[in-house]
Amino acid sequence: MYSISRGRWAVAAVFSLAVSIPGQAAAVGPDVQRAPDTAIVLPGAISAEGIVRGPGNTFYASDLFGGNIYKGNIKAKTAELFIDVPDGRASLGMALDKQHHLLFVAGGFTGQAYVYDTKDRSTLATFQFGTAGEALINDVVLTPTGAWFTDSLRPVLFFVPLNPCDGVIGQFTALELSGPAADAQGSFNLNGIEATPNGRTLIVAHTTNGQLYTVDPGTGSSALIAGIDVPTVDGLVLKGRDLWAVQNAANQISRIRLAQDLSSGQVVGVTTSLLFGEPSTADLFGNTLAVVNTHFSTGVPPTARQYEVVVLDAY
Repeated sequence: MYSISRGRWAVAAVFSLAVSIPGQAAAVGPDVQRAPDTAIVLPGAISAEGIVRGPGNTFYASDLFGGNIYKGNIKAKTAELFIDVPDGRASLGMALDKQHHLLFVAGGFTGQAYVYDTKDRSTLATFQFGTAGEALINDVVLTPTGAWFTDSLRPVLFFVPLNPCDGVIGQFTALELSGPAADAQGSFNLNGIEATPNGRTLIVAHTTNGQLYTVDPGTGSSALIAGIDVPTVDGLVLKGRDLWAVQNAANQISRIRLAQDLSSGQVVGVTTSLLFGEPSTADLFGNTLAVVNTHFSTGVPPTARQYEVVVLDAY
């Protein structure tokens, strides 16, 4: 189990605050459904946080405090330990470059990010974005030119360039944000992140504000996506103009229809499940969502008996 040193208890408290904010229900759209109760246990995990789709029916899930990476199959409803990482690492949001078998992983309160080779399970790169305990690298999205990471404690995004032709990973740069997404007054700020297919616009979730913002990756300027209230928003999933926002303490996922120009949106559906336990992140398999339970209500670090990926209908 990943042990938190005395200096990192303050960061653990940030996690606790983030999941204990009273969660009001998101605006109800035309369909409110309770999803089927189907779950895949991550055997031996001591926590859970991130998930990303792999080839076919494969998914990868992360053990937040243990740092390890699990590999599973949503059809077979199985999962197993895949990468047993060195001690001292943490694993939160993830993104996968399938062409080059590269798994990008946010390192949370370590201030780090990692790139793993999913063919031989080796560590290809480690990045130190900030001082441990003063940065919280939370989520990541892959664009045609590289990976963007959020920091929940600072108004900055980190970019790791990736050559799309040969998969060569470059040195990271930091992008200071301006506008409403730069609000860092809360205990837990920027969280989930998505991008348009061309990578020219980023969408970030702000947990404390319960809002979504667009970010220009060239300038760092941001703007509110109007008409949306998603308290305790965590991970995001984008497909076309549909955006799924996972709301951890609210134990629900809101489906949002975005305007063509991304300036506004509307909640058109809310999904719950009897098996939700403070879900954090999700990914899409056709019309199916795979969602990770954190069980933060048991404590930080959590003390649940097991950790799961909940499989449910996306629409």
